[in-house]
Amino acid sequence: MSYMETYQKWLESPALSAEEKAELQSIANDPKEIESRFFAPLEFGTAGLRGTMAVGLHNMNVHVVRHATQAFAEVILAEGAEAAAKGVAVCFDCRNHSAEFAREAARVMAGNGIPVRLFESLRPTPELSFAIREYGCIAGINVTASHNPKEYNGYKVYWADGAQLPPHHADAIAKKMAELDLFTSVKEADFDAARAAGQIVMMGEETDERFLANVMAQVNDRAAVEKVADTFKMIYTPFHGTGYKLIPEVLRRMGMKHVICVPEQMVIDGDFPTVVSPNPENPEGFYLAVDLAKKEGADFILGSDPDADRVGIMVRNDKGEYITISGNQTGVLMLDYLIGAKKRAGALPANAVALKTIVTTEMARKVAETNGVKCFDTFTGFKFMAEKKNALEATGEGKVIFSYEESYGYMIGDYVRDKDAVTAALVLTEMAAWYAGQGMTLYDALMKLYEKYGWYGEKTLNLVMPGLDGLKKMAALMKDLREHPLTEIAGVAVTQRKDYSTGVQEDAATGEKVEMELKGSNVLKYKLADGTDLVVRPSGTEPKVKVYILAQGGSKAECDEKVAKYAAWADTLKG
Repeated sequence: MSYMETYQKWLESPALSAEEKAELQSIANDPKEIESRFFAPLEFGTAGLRGTMAVGLHNMNVHVVRHATQAFAEVILAEGAEAAAKGVAVCFDCRNHSAEFAREAARVMAGNGIPVRLFESLRPTPELSFAIREYGCIAGINVTASHNPKEYNGYKVYWADGAQLPPHHADAIAKKMAELDLFTSVKEADFDAARAAGQIVMMGEETDERFLANVMAQVNDRAAVEKVADTFKMIYTPFHGTGYKLIPEVLRRMGMKHVICVPEQMVIDGDFPTVVSPNPENPEGFYLAVDLAKKEGADFILGSDPDADRVGIMVRNDKGEYITISGNQTGVLMLDYLIGAKKRAGALPANAVALKTIVTTEMARKVAETNGVKCFDTFTGFKFMAEKKNALEATGEGKVIFSYEESYGYMIGDYVRDKDAVTAALVLTEMAAWYAGQGMTLYDALMKLYEKYGWYGEKTLNLVMPGLDGLKKMAALMKDLREHPLTEIAGVAVTQRKDYSTGVQEDAATGEKVEMELKGSNVLKYKLADGTDLVVRPSGTEPKVKVYILAQGGSKAECDEKVAKYAAWADTLKG
């Protein structure tokens, strides 16, 4: 069916409201816009669905959500009656239409005879992961687009371990979606009737308290907080999102007396009126927090993204200026602190393990191994970290104390299997307080770590390729890099190439090939003669190719020079 035929089918469908039909009629004379909305369905991948909110096949709207949920329900039902009876937990964030999409997902699950636990109002993503595990659900749904701009929404799916779906389940849902008619296949229950019958049960404060009890158990050194509680000031912002309630609460419960919240950004708002992008990776989003920190004389700024799974920090440097600490650097600080705090408390497991992704700084491995902790790589995405954690702990090979990726995601404890800004905020604040007790800022602490473990420098470049043409350009770039293997980059010899789609590692000089443990992901990694690693990876959720530069050297200046040189090369990949 052509995109114009699909457009016409939607226009004629009785499932659409008058307002939705009017929206489609308004683009009747814009074939490019019609094509962008109807050229293909939103792809259902291991991250679920993500797209801009509009009426259309390639957009996020109630019809696409219902269709995906029907497919997910059928995959769950195929597991058998006993599995389906465990039910599904449903969560949503602050975005426009998130509550509506979550309610529709609950109706479809109930319509298929699958019990639902629905959060009564918006909640952090890690609390959904926790609820799946806590209540023994077979699966979970989270309506969120994480840190994307306001035009986006998404639909993340989880399995019984509390992690996002493994590829084979995601493939099964995508296959079902291709088989099922988008409109006529959907079975929906009446929401109020399903609640009255106990098919939809609301979750609220009692689930929060169970979650918070687990979070508070991650405190390593309450005395360190008490020591500086009267004088230590910090700023917190939830960027208009779901962290607004639980993050200040855990910090207060830990003993923090001066948690100063950015008032304008404590307001729940899916339009994110105070920021261009509600992403703690973007320093410009912290401008209100910095103004408040200057006014209050705070040493530490912490921000969580709208669904409170990522967290970013700013600290005072040696000149008294507020600067961002990257996700790579934050993770290294946390890992070093956790190892030390657990050693001081006599709580470090004998077989302690840290997990990081293949695009995360090698400094994490140096920190772990120097301190007798094993370090393993995984693919990008916490479902892969969850799989590795489950596997290591099931065999007794290792006990995972910390997992992180460079894009501001951290996982601590055993009660979630996803990024968790609530617990990370607790540990980061405890760490900042501990160093404050030693007369140090986190900037001072980071400089000490570089002196101890060596200098590292990282940069992630986003080669944005929007639209239908962009998808083709992304595919063409990866194809070209495979068909014409690079032998040098920016004048430096490539010594080793890794293709994670085939799982083959190749020596660039000899051509010798060996199989790697990791395979099945569209990622290329190059090791260079000067010790730098370069990784090229198309984003799974946004229209861009990411290039990761992971440098190391004898000084900060040497690392900066390498990063700048390879960033200039990466820019040429846009074409």
